[in-house]
Amino acid sequence: MSDLKSRFEAAVANSKNLSERPDNATLLKLYALYKQATAGDNADKKPGFSDMVGRAKWDAWNSLKGTASEAAMQQYVDLIESLS
Repeated sequence: MSDLKSRFEAAVANSKNLSERPDNATLLKLYALYKQATAGDNADKKPGFSDMVGRAKWDAWNSLKGTASEAAMQQYVDLIESLS
């Protein structure tokens, strides 16, 4: 687990140094995987209708409900590596 955690932390650091900004769908996926890996299942209240960005983030994170933290970390690492 500690190896995966260190690779995850390195991927988080690398995400700030990507040569190109990922598209919005990829950014949402990264956000959701990060939140699932670090906070677990989404227990936050769904944002209001007028908060479109907040709702998109909430929906992306909520779609990963039930995904293990380790699995989310691995998917995050894999996605960052594919973008590098």
